[in-house]
Amino acid sequence: MADDEVVLYEVRDGGVALLTLNRPERLNAWTLEMEDRYFELLRQADADPAVRAVVVTGSGKGFSPGADLGAFEGDLADLEFGQLHRPPTTLPLSVRKPIIGAINGAVAGVSLVQALQMDLRFAAEGVKMTFAFSQRGLVGEYSVTWLLPRLIGTSRALDLLLSSRVVTAEEALELGLVNRVLPADQLLDEALAYAGELASKCSPASLAAIREQVYADWDRSLEDARVDVAARMKASFTSPDFKEGVKSFLQKRPAEFPPLP
Repeated sequence: MADDEVVLYEVRDGGVALLTLNRPERLNAWTLEMEDRYFELLRQADADPAVRAVVVTGSGKGFSPGADLGAFEGDLADLEFGQLHRPPTTLPLSVRKPIIGAINGAVAGVSLVQALQMDLRFAAEGVKMTFAFSQRGLVGEYSVTWLLPRLIGTSRALDLLLSSRVVTAEEALELGLVNRVLPADQLLDEALAYAGELASKCSPASLAAIREQVYADWDRSLEDARVDVAARMKASFTSPDFKEGVKSFLQKRPAEFPPLP
């Protein structure tokens, strides 16, 4: 399969880009080629003014069960994960547009860490998830030890990472690991509909700013966050998007927000 086919890309009506992990014969197991293509397409969506939100799913029965070790040749210690000449593995967090994961099948390891970097995660009923690292003799990979405690809390994160136990989508919902659990035949439609609502009703500039604020504030003190938001608020009050938001509200019509530059 050509590198440009391991992740499919489609821009739907309404400004939603759909990215589909596309190695169904391997349940979309993760490879460096897939990672490169996925990141390339995220950057493409970020740069396209027609795209206002992104949905990511898997083809076939799986979302992605982690690294495809059979696809790697030679000594795994020589692989170039995280090297400076490669895109950072946390690249999705720098995208300006909301990313919604539609987790349609089993997800594990590096693929589950990639799902953590999506802003929201919708999962099909009964889907199984595991980080798996401790049962493979590995460390917490791909910044998972930074991401997971911030999403679900330290104790819950340690439970999942130390044990590598399998959780279902239903337990993941209780833990805060996913946002919604849906019947499999409704999953993608619901994720696309949610993304479409963001694309049609929300200011792209606001979405980008809020996303940036939330992730940046993970490392800020409350005072630093207060100072940052004060400057952002002052600028937003004179922005075209704010003027359009107020005007559309008063006129009781849908807002017509411009795309990101």
